[in-house]
Amino acid sequence: MGATTMTQTEIMKNTASGHYFDAHAETMPREALAALQFERLRKTLRNAYDNVALHRKRLDDAGVAPEDVRTLDDLRRVPFTFKTDLRDHYPYGMFARPVSGLARLHASSGTTGKATIVGYTKTDLDNWADLMARSMHAAGARAGDVIHNAYGYGLFTGGLGAHYGAERLGATVVPVSGGSTERQIALIMDLGARVLCATPSYTLAMAEVAEQLGVDLRRSALKIGLFGAEPWSSAMRCEIEERLGLKAIDVYGLSEIMGPGVACECTAQAGLHGWEDHFLFEVLDPETQVPVPEGNAGELVITTLTKQALPMLRYRTRDITKITTAPCECGRTHLRILRITGRSDDLLIIRGVNVYPSQIEAVLVGRPMIAPHYQLVVERHGALDHVTIEVEAQVGVDSKAFPAIARDVAHHVKSLVGITTDVMVRLTGEIPRSQGKAVRVRDLRPKE
Repeated sequence: MGATTMTQTEIMKNTASGHYFDAHAETMPREALAALQFERLRKTLRNAYDNVALHRKRLDDAGVAPEDVRTLDDLRRVPFTFKTDLRDHYPYGMFARPVSGLARLHASSGTTGKATIVGYTKTDLDNWADLMARSMHAAGARAGDVIHNAYGYGLFTGGLGAHYGAERLGATVVPVSGGSTERQIALIMDLGARVLCATPSYTLAMAEVAEQLGVDLRRSALKIGLFGAEPWSSAMRCEIEERLGLKAIDVYGLSEIMGPGVACECTAQAGLHGWEDHFLFEVLDPETQVPVPEGNAGELVITTLTKQALPMLRYRTRDITKITTAPCECGRTHLRILRITGRSDDLLIIRGVNVYPSQIEAVLVGRPMIAPHYQLVVERHGALDHVTIEVEAQVGVDSKAFPAIARDVAHHVKSLVGITTDVMVRLTGEIPRSQGKAVRVRDLRPKE
């Protein structure tokens, strides 16, 4: 059966022998994948135009009808959608279905502003569970695994997204959510979890508490961790793998598009496979909005292809990344997102140098005598922005060593990132821990 006529269920589901991998869908030739994307794009445009007043007005203003999009390249004629659109049309103005036709509502975490409301039909929820199951399988999880889910439950999409994906995979879920860290460690050890789902920052906090309790998580049954919901560096990946004795897998999603499972690394850890049968990915220069060459950094823009309740046309994620369509050793043909390095709205310009917090994190994590917990304090000194890096000493480090630690950190940040900073070394435990997304930047600059 051709890709353009195969039903979504036929493409997505193959749970025989306890696996959740569909060789047809995940290794589809890119020509067939593009044909499927185009068919679904036309349906998405029609759904958005007919049922969402904002999309209809913007398309009309741009002189674009759904039928005018005759190739995937024509997508560039379609106007962008922004997070502010969901806030401006709060709560239901962006929905393509009446509230009575929805199965569930979620909300964003609100870490960068007022929370936004997102909705799902029953079909949307089924697709989400399917894609999370696909992602978990790509990461190495299998039916029968015990999956310890420390993502927050509730309006945040992480907890329930991982939960229903794990159940769809055929795994056994431990729905712990965030907090009660000592109990979480006991449950990991007692229940034999093979897979951990959490934010990377909270995972390091768990490792720290375990070490204080004398528990070696490297002796647990954990083999795989699915970590997401915040940017994290390769250095943090190495730290997590060393302290927990597992393979740390990056998973990506955002509530406006679906939740976790939009993309996920396979066991090769060579970039996140973006599931192109459900999403169209672009990488654009955030200033000019012109596509960047493959392999160059830019802002990720996503169009949903199968969302019923909340179709998103060219959604500006603000996430900075690169993509490649080069073959992956796993055999999957879907493009790979080469790690989210930061957000365009997190960009700091320090004395003319563009800096993302993740660049500083890559320098800090693994440096001698400091723990992998930090905050960047941004202030205005005269006409210029200035950063103070607050780092935390490892347990047992004498305070007499703090000046040398500060000099070491400042030197390496200057050498590798190119900015001059002040460094303040804090005592163990003084940097706030997060049970969800870590707050890495404290912006004390005057509001303009």
